[in-house]
Amino acid sequence: MPALNNAALGQLDAGVATPTYDRSQVTAGIVHFGVGGFHRAHQAMYLDDLMNAGQALDFGICGVGVMPSDKHMADVMAAQDGLYTLVEKHADGTYAPRVIGSIIDYKFAPDNVEDVLATMAAETTKIVSLTVTEGGYNFHHVTGEFDFDNADVAHDLSDRAAPKTTFGLVAEALCRRRAAGTPPFTVMSCDNIQGNGDVAREMFTAFANAKNAELGAWIVDNVAFPNSMVDRITPVTTDADRGEITERFGITDAWPVVCEPFTQWVLEDHFTLGRPAYDDVGVQIVDDVMPYELMKLRLLNASHQALTYFGYLAGYRYAHEVCQDPLFADFLMAYMTHEGQPTLRPVPGVDLDDYKQTLIARFSNPEIRDTLARLCAESSDRIPKWLMPVVREQLAAGGDIHRSAAVVASWARYAEGTDEAGEPIEIVDRLAESLKTTAKHNRDNPTAFIENRELFGDVIDDERFVSAYTQALDCLHRDGARATLEMLARK
Repeated sequence: MPALNNAALGQLDAGVATPTYDRSQVTAGIVHFGVGGFHRAHQAMYLDDLMNAGQALDFGICGVGVMPSDKHMADVMAAQDGLYTLVEKHADGTYAPRVIGSIIDYKFAPDNVEDVLATMAAETTKIVSLTVTEGGYNFHHVTGEFDFDNADVAHDLSDRAAPKTTFGLVAEALCRRRAAGTPPFTVMSCDNIQGNGDVAREMFTAFANAKNAELGAWIVDNVAFPNSMVDRITPVTTDADRGEITERFGITDAWPVVCEPFTQWVLEDHFTLGRPAYDDVGVQIVDDVMPYELMKLRLLNASHQALTYFGYLAGYRYAHEVCQDPLFADFLMAYMTHEGQPTLRPVPGVDLDDYKQTLIARFSNPEIRDTLARLCAESSDRIPKWLMPVVREQLAAGGDIHRSAAVVASWARYAEGTDEAGEPIEIVDRLAESLKTTAKHNRDNPTAFIENRELFGDVIDDERFVSAYTQALDCLHRDGARATLEMLARK
């Protein structure tokens, strides 16, 4: 069976769609930080669609990795000429495979910083895009300010240091473009953060100001940071996925991507050097992304948090198992309807009742096999950004918060490190040790977990939230996750 690369394209099964364009004619116009499964199932796919239509050949993607863990992706991309298999998995068991060709280069920054900087500074680079996760923007969870105590940031701010971080690389590339009289590229965030473009502007500008105040002012005046909302469930690639793709389609692919059929991208039309015609392939180009962002963050993303800890504690390990259980599905719908939805603005062109039903159906897709472990990871970056804004707005408005408080309680119980069967839980979080240490006191001090103002702000001072939280935590300890959801359903 052929290993996937340019030479193998003509040997693939006829049922596997492949690029219809000449990849040798594609040039890099986008530099992307954070080439993971989601980027390859989303932004890179939309560009591949455009290229298959004969457009955007000057907007090929040059991926960049800055973390040590990115070295493996660099090796795979080099061996496969940037190609990979994307498989949409439908709930009825139908698979739709295709090979994506829009990533034409990948650079591992620690191996050659200068090569990365030269590419970013080149006139041909029009966009620098980001999927660096919620934690990659380096801001304080409560104050929202840039964290200058980060060791790599401090390194990048020192004189004549070769940049290690995305902030250092972007700032240095923009500095070179400014010096050369080259217009700046657009910085396009595609991460799950409310106002992601605004956050990116604030964080990159804060870094640039600390490095060079004149550069910081130039960025404020000249660089575009469009907001966007992105959506597609893309579980982590497993060895089983690799084996299945080989067996079904005869492709040896070291790093394929599997995803659900649903995809959405809502993008603000704010670019300094133009953009691909994304709207020709289904991207919603709008003046104001915020209503769509809030809808996704507070319904989809927060609902993932609502299902994952309760489900894991109860013994489930996959999202579809949880959502096929009526007790859990009803809890998710009640959270969305009574707590998440009241905090939203009207969303143009979207029927929220249909959207909520679609979310439950998407979460229930058994072919995706999205693990609860993935959804439970990095909770300290997710809960503060996705769920706590709902809590604060509902508290301020006098609205319902007991389900949201129970989700926080389920996280606290999960952080104790064992499920209800006594099986150990691996806590994957940048704050894992401190979370586990605090969670050990959940029984003798029921508010210990939410006393962390770095994560939860001042909700510890709100009697209504504390009461709802401690009641849910007590029920979780005494009766378990299912009984807690049954108790919540009676409220």
